[in-house]
Amino acid sequence: MTDSQPLPGRSLQARLTLFYAMGIFIAGLVVLVIVEVPLAGVKSSTPVGSPPSGAITGTGNGIGPHQLLAGSAVALAILIPVALAAGWFVAGRFLRPLRAITTTARAISAGNLHQRLNLGEPADELTELGRILDELFARLEASFEAQRHFVANASHELRTPLAGLRTLLEVALADPDADAGTLRSACQEALALGGHQERLVQALLALAGSERGVTRWDTVDLARVVEGVLASRRDQATQKGIGLAVHLTPAVTAGDPRLIESLVTNLVDNAVRHNHPGGHVQITTQTSGTRATLTVANSGPVVPGRQIQRLFEPFQRLAPDRDSRREGYGLGLAIVNAVAQAHHATLTAGARPEGGLTVTVRFAHAAPPNLGR
Repeated sequence: MTDSQPLPGRSLQARLTLFYAMGIFIAGLVVLVIVEVPLAGVKSSTPVGSPPSGAITGTGNGIGPHQLLAGSAVALAILIPVALAAGWFVAGRFLRPLRAITTTARAISAGNLHQRLNLGEPADELTELGRILDELFARLEASFEAQRHFVANASHELRTPLAGLRTLLEVALADPDADAGTLRSACQEALALGGHQERLVQALLALAGSERGVTRWDTVDLARVVEGVLASRRDQATQKGIGLAVHLTPAVTAGDPRLIESLVTNLVDNAVRHNHPGGHVQITTQTSGTRATLTVANSGPVVPGRQIQRLFEPFQRLAPDRDSRREGYGLGLAIVNAVAQAHHATLTAGARPEGGLTVTVRFAHAAPPNLGR
């Protein structure tokens, strides 16, 4: 294990060491008993007046060297199958979690993403591995479920304008009294529906690109990104009678400039779109401690607190019955959420008591992470 954190309980290495040491000790004790007990009956004789020679004459009831050798060979022969049986038993005991991991992983790969290992006790390296795999399986299940939900919603969102376009063309062609003005109006409406589909596909591609993660890490100043986005959004805000209050101070972070610009663009567009005439949008960038912070607050309709988290999911709108071509596609805040997660940023949102929303994104004010280069 490369994790520096200590594992709870005795580790697998310590338990194996204990088992093997105990086995060797018992085997050695058996060998000593088999060899030393017969030797205890061996008597040595030394002639009177002669210095001890250390030679064993075998005058007692003991055994000779050849008998000792034969007894040791028999003991070793008996010890071999005993050691093999004990090793098989011990290995089986400790490989049982691995078999459980293999079996469950095979079942999960077949499509049972809800299944988990749940190895339980004792806590050692294998159960720690099982816990990590359970967390991985949970994330995979959530990811696949989100993909299925996203595909279903995307299909619905794309099918609606296509059905409207088909109906529009069928009605225009079925009218025998249709003149050039009627057909021109139908074509203009068809172009509007086609533009809606094009923008929806672009939003879907932006969301998919955000969810792929960060592939490049550059130094980015949030204040400059906001200035660039507002340069193309001031006219839109002015047309709706929305005032922009900007308080920008340098806020340097590391990330993908394209994705961060997408995050800022969608936050500003969301604040302007879901506002009311005469409303306001306040944008602030600052550095607080080790964080580069971007805050976008806007006036608008009252947002129920329990609905805030749902707004950051794809195709979720506060008022689904509104005209989606006018009110957006329900993807702006989902893109913001995806970009924030890709940059390991903290995203918080709160409803304003007087109406509207305040969204704050806190990026790490640090160097780009080490990607294994």
